[in-house]
Amino acid sequence: MEVVYEDNHIIIVNKQSGEIVQGDKTGDRPLSDIVKDYIKIRYAKPGAVFLGVVHRLDRPVSGLVLFARTSKALTRLNRMFAQGEVHKTYWAIVGNAPREPEGMLEHWLVRNEQQNKSYAYPSEKPNAKKAILKYRTIGHSDRYTLLEVQLLTGRHHQIRCQLAAMGCPIKGDLKYGAPRSNPDGSISLMSRRMEFVHPVSKEAITVEAPLPRDPLWQAFAR
Repeated sequence: MEVVYEDNHIIIVNKQSGEIVQGDKTGDRPLSDIVKDYIKIRYAKPGAVFLGVVHRLDRPVSGLVLFARTSKALTRLNRMFAQGEVHKTYWAIVGNAPREPEGMLEHWLVRNEQQNKSYAYPSEKPNAKKAILKYRTIGHSDRYTLLEVQLLTGRHHQIRCQLAAMGCPIKGDLKYGAPRSNPDGSISLMSRRMEFVHPVSKEAITVEAPLPRDPLWQAFAR
């Protein structure tokens, strides 16, 4: 586990693709339990360790995950996420370059629970939620394009679904139209940067995740 930032009230870790943030029906050990064990050992905490989960990343996605270490921080972070006061920037590698190098995408997303998939529509549908993101092209290789994405709403599989609807499925994301999977089962999407005002100290916090060790990510780093 890689800790990017920690203090008495919050901890931010760099999640690896394949990890789950919180326990689910798979029964696999979640990242939240790993972080609890880390805190217990590092700070010699007796008894149960408090850790609040305030947001999640999809299992095949890597990057920054923020946890609350105190109930005060958890309450305030939940409010901050609900009010859009935690700004997250994502990087995505796509096989098809967008027609416009930057822009804003607006769709209405309908979530299919059985398929664990969302579908994008250009106009409002029953049970649909409006989804908005901004993207811009920040890099190219011979076969791939690197996009920076900022979410203006937080919907199920929003980035994956909206980029696919634009004709630019994320590399490795078979569920949303990528032609082939990544060898390690990941998709080439990461939570790269997080900016917010600390829920207790009110200090401005900006953190950035290191890029995955995958050669393609490292090529973009150069």
